[in-house]
Amino acid sequence: MHKTLSVEGNVVDVEGRRVFRGRVNIEGNKIVSIITGDSVAVTDKGPFILPGFIDSHVHIDDSLLAPYEFARGSVRGGTIAAVCDPHEIANVMGMPGIEYMVKQSKQSPYKFFYGAPACVPPSDFEMAGAELGPKELKELLASPDIHHMAEFMDFYGVIHDNPRTMEKIRITKEAGKPIDGHAPLLTGAELDKYIAAGISTDHECSIIEEAREKVKKGMKVIVREGSAAPDLRGIYQIIDEAPDMVMLCTDEWHPNDMLYKGHVDYIVRMAIGLGCDVFNVLRAASVNPVKHYKIPVGGLKEGDLADFIVVDSLKEVNVLQTYIEGNLVYDNKNVLIPPMTPAIVNNFKITDPISPDDLAIFADSKEINVIEVFDKKLFTKKVVSNVTVNAINNAIANPTEDILKLVAINRYQKEKPVCSFVKGFGLQSGALAYSICHDSHNIVCVGVTDEDMAKAINIVIKNRGGGAISNGEKTTCLPLPIGGLMSDRELEEVGEKYENLQEVARQMGCKLANPFGTLSFIGVTSIPEIRITVRGIFDVNANKLISAFTDKCNANLNSCLLYTSPSPRDRQKSRMPSSACKKKKKKK
Repeated sequence: MHKTLSVEGNVVDVEGRRVFRGRVNIEGNKIVSIITGDSVAVTDKGPFILPGFIDSHVHIDDSLLAPYEFARGSVRGGTIAAVCDPHEIANVMGMPGIEYMVKQSKQSPYKFFYGAPACVPPSDFEMAGAELGPKELKELLASPDIHHMAEFMDFYGVIHDNPRTMEKIRITKEAGKPIDGHAPLLTGAELDKYIAAGISTDHECSIIEEAREKVKKGMKVIVREGSAAPDLRGIYQIIDEAPDMVMLCTDEWHPNDMLYKGHVDYIVRMAIGLGCDVFNVLRAASVNPVKHYKIPVGGLKEGDLADFIVVDSLKEVNVLQTYIEGNLVYDNKNVLIPPMTPAIVNNFKITDPISPDDLAIFADSKEINVIEVFDKKLFTKKVVSNVTVNAINNAIANPTEDILKLVAINRYQKEKPVCSFVKGFGLQSGALAYSICHDSHNIVCVGVTDEDMAKAINIVIKNRGGGAISNGEKTTCLPLPIGGLMSDRELEEVGEKYENLQEVARQMGCKLANPFGTLSFIGVTSIPEIRITVRGIFDVNANKLISAFTDKCNANLNSCLLYTSPSPRDRQKSRMPSSACKKKKKKK
């Protein structure tokens, strides 16, 4: 016997741009009828019934929560579905990692729509724990569990017609599935070529001119308000300028934000507060992703799946209830999806501890290339600074000038650390280490002294993943045993511990609102301007590895000499270390 249910309130017809008093009648998992009453103003008192929200691009792993627990947190914010890119776990574990995410997601009533990770590893300048080529992607795209090609970060390969890159695009088109983009600040003829290849969306817009150009050229813009990249304020105007071409996403949504802010409801509330038309915002949060990705999510119409939410008003958008296919999964601050302990999977090969001596860099130049980071931004800047040395001429941090040591440690095989310098963190003591470093997820650490850095790194190694702080005798850790990316605990515990890590970092002088979030993006080779990976220091604009020192290729640094184990993937000569670097290595 089918269950029956009726929900009364102010029904929001998003596409019809109207609100009316009515009753939504449900049988089984579908809406069988909507009884229409008098029209009301959007400012009238609630409750208001509207389509459930969709996060149109998110990496579940970045929440530090396993998929099932992510769903339990997400429904609190009226979010019933997510368009997901599993490339974090894929870079760590390959196909078994994707299978883990999909299998666990099916245990939840929440609607996960996974894409095939386009770039595993992300580039030739990184070393991940797995590789997915055209063969694996073709297998994934043939699965009904895979709904699209996830963000295509290798815009360089598209622009320059890299055969392997174009083969991935070809097989996605053959599968008849959309291709998500990743094109920060791409413009002009290069953007034209990227779009012409068949890439249909971009979530990396941070300035309004960029969003306008992409929309004008036919690309859909997914407006991002993420934990590490809150871009809505810079481009919110595009929601009203092109309401049919816009969606909303978090990209990465950290557990403290989910615990204290909600999920997509937070973005909706913020956009409305910025003055965007309420119907356009709701369209971006619900209708548009369903149409673009052709996903089975109800839109609050007769005959649709009964996926909808109830909120207090169309200004505050406080979620009172969340329904997925007629099942009440959140009711008045109570999550009705029972908790579950997830299985542990991982790929963390190194076990030996790091010593402070492993992090020493001999200074044979007076100037260093420094990676400058900025609060709430993913972009970095290459700046030149005078080197500070100790008594034995090793280059060291200079916290007075906000120049700190930065290292990357290969977690998949034992290698010498890559060392560099960074500006913008503001730490006056101690060190932060993290096993989340997009997109290959090796260990990255920033700190004032080699002793604290080694201690923080060793805590991460001992736990086979996590975030750690060392400050003299004091240490703090959030273990992430699932792939070195996710916790096996519930949202409340993970969110509070993550918030505590951030607060401890700020007490040590860190100037950033989200220190670990910024640290996690410092290795992204697809976002300008300068990055660190276990292959070396990478100049994104020049598309090559560089030294930490402005006029040297220092063998001690390991920064432009690390192509020791090339994979069989296609490599362009410009992506290999310079001949000058190679010669210097032979002389050593």
